[in-house]
Amino acid sequence: MEEKRKVKRDEVNPMGYYESEHTKNVRDWKEVFDFLIKDPTFLPASPELEDDEMRTLSNQWPENPPQFREVCQEYAREVEKLGYKLLELIALSLALPSNRFNGYFEDQLSRMRLNHYPPCPCPELALGVGRHKDAGALTIVAQDDVGGLQVKRKSDGVWVPVKPTPNALVINVGDIIQVWSNEAYESVEHRVVVNSERERFSIPIFFFPSHYVMVKPLEELVNEGNPPKYKPYNFGKFNVARNRSNYKKLEVQNIQISDFKII
Repeated sequence: MEEKRKVKRDEVNPMGYYESEHTKNVRDWKEVFDFLIKDPTFLPASPELEDDEMRTLSNQWPENPPQFREVCQEYAREVEKLGYKLLELIALSLALPSNRFNGYFEDQLSRMRLNHYPPCPCPELALGVGRHKDAGALTIVAQDDVGGLQVKRKSDGVWVPVKPTPNALVINVGDIIQVWSNEAYESVEHRVVVNSERERFSIPIFFFPSHYVMVKPLEELVNEGNPPKYKPYNFGKFNVARNRSNYKKLEVQNIQISDFKII
């Protein structure tokens, strides 16, 4: 804990260690360590549309364990390559050029997280992470053999466990792919349950585009018969607004892509 406190994050710099994150205004049963894939990274200072001020985000690395930084960065570089490959395949599946999405990630806000879910004495009263959809384009998750990740089945609303597969990664399609594809792909609602006996570890990498990207259905995919289902929104501003609710309970639900849905 002494080492963790040296790199504790806050609202000014959300990179580093944290143990009291909120999802949809409910505190999670977990502790995390976050770092940026591209360091430093630039982000709007506030979610207000008329505010042009930018701020710089930088990683915080602990001195111990000694190889922690090197190992994390090496893993992140390899998963980043996989992320681009997956984006290429998604583009091809939509009859788009394979590199169609690449330009959106030149100044990416992507980040990697280490999750630790300690054993919970009353697992029925807590969630490791509350139900949510990922705000980015893709999430690539490595998990241990404990299990706990669940996805919500659309047909009947039942929470279905994602059984850990040895030496495999879980891929979540995020909200941005849902918007870019005009709902040809759908972001999946998921959560993490905890247990009373075993701790659980997972390592997600969140693929976020550049702060200046305006997220909207791609022009090539909309027409008279398939009009755009979302209004454009700026990802940097969206990200800042969304992150504010990670630190404290707000009086209102945090921002969602449904706020930009064209009815």
